[in-house]
Amino acid sequence: MKKRILFTAFIYTLFYAQGTFAQTNLDSLFKIWNDKSAHDTTRLIAIGEAAEKGYLYSQPDSAFYLYQEQYDFAEAKGLNKYMGKALGSKAFSFLIRSRYFRALDYYQKSLKIHTETKYQMGILGSMNGIAIIYTVLGDQVKSLEYYSRILELNKSLGNKKVAAGTAINMSGCYYELGENEKALTFSNMGIQMAEDIGNSRFLANGLNYRGKINGAIGANEDAKSDFEGALKIYEELIDDNGVAECSANFGSLYNRIGEHRKAASLCEKSLILSEDMESADVQKNACECLYNAYKALGNDKKALVYHEKLLLNQNALAEEDASNKLQQMEFAKQVLADSLATVEKTRLVEEAHQEEVRQKNKTRNMLAGSGLLVLLLAGAIYSRLRYVRRSRAIIEKEKDRSDNLLLNILPAEIAEELKLKGSADARDFDQVSILFTDFKGFTKMSEKLGAKDLVAEINHCFKAFDGICEKYGVEKIKTIGDSYMAAGGLPVHKKDSVKNTVLAALEMAAFIINRKAEREDTNQLPFEMRTGIHTGNVVAGIVGVKKFQYDVWGDTVNTASRMESNGKVGEVNVSYHTYKLLKNDPDFAFESRGKIQAKGKGEIEMYFVKKA
Repeated sequence: MKKRILFTAFIYTLFYAQGTFAQTNLDSLFKIWNDKSAHDTTRLIAIGEAAEKGYLYSQPDSAFYLYQEQYDFAEAKGLNKYMGKALGSKAFSFLIRSRYFRALDYYQKSLKIHTETKYQMGILGSMNGIAIIYTVLGDQVKSLEYYSRILELNKSLGNKKVAAGTAINMSGCYYELGENEKALTFSNMGIQMAEDIGNSRFLANGLNYRGKINGAIGANEDAKSDFEGALKIYEELIDDNGVAECSANFGSLYNRIGEHRKAASLCEKSLILSEDMESADVQKNACECLYNAYKALGNDKKALVYHEKLLLNQNALAEEDASNKLQQMEFAKQVLADSLATVEKTRLVEEAHQEEVRQKNKTRNMLAGSGLLVLLLAGAIYSRLRYVRRSRAIIEKEKDRSDNLLLNILPAEIAEELKLKGSADARDFDQVSILFTDFKGFTKMSEKLGAKDLVAEINHCFKAFDGICEKYGVEKIKTIGDSYMAAGGLPVHKKDSVKNTVLAALEMAAFIINRKAEREDTNQLPFEMRTGIHTGNVVAGIVGVKKFQYDVWGDTVNTASRMESNGKVGEVNVSYHTYKLLKNDPDFAFESRGKIQAKGKGEIEMYFVKKA
């Protein structure tokens, strides 16, 4: 049983296609590869084509072996571009086997090489692979970070295929986060571009997502039209994956509007196809659709059959998600270990260099001093003392600059641990409050404001948020476009961390309300903001070798994002877990919202909070 990987064609055929040996048989490709008189790049393309056409989808282990040969040859010849391509292809060979963290590791190595060689299409391909892995793992927030970087880089390239595919993928991420306004904007954008370039598969994927979005906002006729269009294209392409998923989505729509027989027909088709493909998540959706359809039609016997199948698929997905989370924690720890090992190596090299400089200076000064007359000795000593003082002042200044830079990147406690030990361990934290903010209607606002004014206003707001976080001892984690993320209770847990996080959120919300009034008084467009908080367990640590970033992982992050997306403008929306910890605090007043459906989380009990 496995989850279906969405849009995998975007990763491989768009970015990592090896060459132009169309319709060439394997024997010919291997003959070219073994011909030492052939040009190096011709041989590299041939072995890549052989791996893809002969083994990738049927024997991915064998394909991986061939890609390793391609990498070794490219490395020996100093052809870095093909080294990066080989790593990206190896990543894809793991991705199609649902071995996500091995794939992620190779995509990151590929991204590093492509960045060093400034091969922009390779950079886009690696980032796209990383984004899709995070999507499959349920971390839509991190996926959107990479997709945003792809769109930014692609501005200079103007590749419409990249732009179309990325826009459609982003619409899917925003849909999963429950941000239907943004999801619809990006799906419309992707569909239009797919039509412009005549890419049927992209168009079908975009229509399928837009159908789900229109169904979620109640535009049922538009949703029907989208699903019908997507199904027609998937069937023409003989894409069983697409037909299975789209049929389940279409069937679920018919259930919601009371046309249960149509729902049953579509979802039975989806279930047959998804069982053949061993796609657990599509099977779950189809079984849930069939259970609801037959229950509504009064056929309890069939409803029970599909209910039992639904439970089996839910258990399979739960086991897979648990396995993925364990892999994710291990991977995060390995990344941290590798990063800090590199830092320690650099530090030792620098210390050795400084010692060599000191020895040379010492020898030079001794030789110079021995040739001086006694009459000039005092002057030489005085000059040396001035030099030492000046050097110490320069070193101290550089040390202060280095420390300040480190404190701007990492929490103080983590920075201190890194300086003392040369390493900083990834840690599990209990009772951490994750805070998310997001500006409503940001996409429309960006169309009306100039780029300079838009960035200036975002910067003004986020600078204020930084000050608020510092005031309440809340750790800023990062910004993602128009979203701001912070955490209370790490890296050092404090007694009032949950309370202080809520106080910070309330002050942020008040700041935006006041800022809105100021801008409206001067006839300027204002921002409006939603804010959400959830409290739970996370893993936190340093990621990356360059441009260190202190980051957090765990289901708590995604749940906090749902609190924000299911909130309301001007309000601070908190989960039941956060409410439970503060419900007896006299400084707060809570308004129960009941249980609200959150995308991918089911019903979650939510509360608006204000100062009492």
